[in-house]
Amino acid sequence: MRAFAVASRHRTFTAAAQELGVTQVAISRQIALLEDYLGVPLFDRDGRSAKLTDIGRAYGQEIAMHFEGLETATARLLNIETANTIQLRIYPSVAHYWLLPRLSRFTGQYPGLRVRMDTQVAPLDFRGTQLDVAIQLGTSPWRDARSRKLFDERVDVVCAPDYATRMGPFVDPQAVAGGDLLHSHYRRRAWDDWARACNAALDQASGIEFDSSLLTYSAAAQGFGLAIGQVDLLAGELAAERLVAPLNQPVLTGQAFHVVWPTTLSVSTKTRRFIDWLLKEAGEMPEFFKRGA
Repeated sequence: MRAFAVASRHRTFTAAAQELGVTQVAISRQIALLEDYLGVPLFDRDGRSAKLTDIGRAYGQEIAMHFEGLETATARLLNIETANTIQLRIYPSVAHYWLLPRLSRFTGQYPGLRVRMDTQVAPLDFRGTQLDVAIQLGTSPWRDARSRKLFDERVDVVCAPDYATRMGPFVDPQAVAGGDLLHSHYRRRAWDDWARACNAALDQASGIEFDSSLLTYSAAAQGFGLAIGQVDLLAGELAAERLVAPLNQPVLTGQAFHVVWPTTLSVSTKTRRFIDWLLKEAGEMPEFFKRGA
């Protein structure tokens, strides 16, 4: 019916196909199926051309208003959704371990707003996206963007408590070499950075690699081995003793987690509120509003 409504408005299959992003053949097939269902011809086909029948013209006019109503209602809903939604790019591990445990405080303070999370791991480029803001690990600046630091990245060896008991004691960094190393695909250098800072010789080729830090930390908590944990993200896991840091030798990597927003667009009030809330949760001063505003 949608294919026919568009075709009846344009009076040609070709224009309908262009609007809907399909082939002319696909439009013809859809209309043929509708004609078979209704038992009446909607278009007269003559060689390479097609012309609306009287029944088809009347039917098209009648159903057109319904599709226009659906489109209007959908556009209205999408506008409301966009007005109240903050589009956030964030790593899965940061979302799971740092943001989600805190997010109810934001929604409690701003009950009309919601945060939609894009957890794609890709270079940040606000151009051509619907993103309002991002949380990124690295060093500023980002292209066409401003940023504020949330907290430094500190890493340390983490594992499940029973793994530390079974495989320990881990009395010095070199003792890690006898454990099962767990690697994150996007943080493959993490072990090397920690080992260099702690003067430990490790076989980087050994162990198991996971697609994300979230999976790596989950594997560590289930006793599969030792992971390099971002300790400020894992503070809740460490406090609850689902993970332990058997050596307690955190290392600063020189990178930090930042909140980043585009400079090519005006920053909406909802986004400014969210940025200031993130900074507050990280113990930083606000960027846009005075405290209590």
